[in-house]
Amino acid sequence: MNINATILGQTISFILFVLFCMKYVWPPIINAIEKRQKEIDESLKFIKKAKEDANLTLVNAEDHLKKAKQTAKFIIDQVNNNRMQILEKAKAEANNERIRIIEEAQHEIDLKRDIVCEELRKKLATLVIIGAEKIIKRSIDRNINNDIIDELISELK
Repeated sequence: MNINATILGQTISFILFVLFCMKYVWPPIINAIEKRQKEIDESLKFIKKAKEDANLTLVNAEDHLKKAKQTAKFIIDQVNNNRMQILEKAKAEANNERIRIIEEAQHEIDLKRDIVCEELRKKLATLVIIGAEKIIKRSIDRNINNDIIDELISELK
């Protein structure tokens, strides 16, 4: 193979590649770059306008802040004037709630105590029957046991 023919072939291939790129690749890239430049210019204009708006908003915010401080001072004065009335009312409500909760808890304790006592009576009756069975060394029918237990429970009440 001749070096000149190779160089000539590579040159022709390179020129075709460059022409292809100029025709099909570069225009979209250049359009994208120009579009991006326009977007950046618009963004800079928007930022400048936003900065001006922010300065105006800052001035307005300072005015509103002064008014808000005056309003807050007035409200604080009113709150301080009414504070004792609200505290006394809250204390009374809290005390009433405390009493109600204590009464509910006492009622619940009483109910649970009654349930526990009833269970203890039943267990005591069962233990008495088991002891009686062992003493007399004979078995009593379960139905009779249940009747005896119910009778003992009613007697213990």
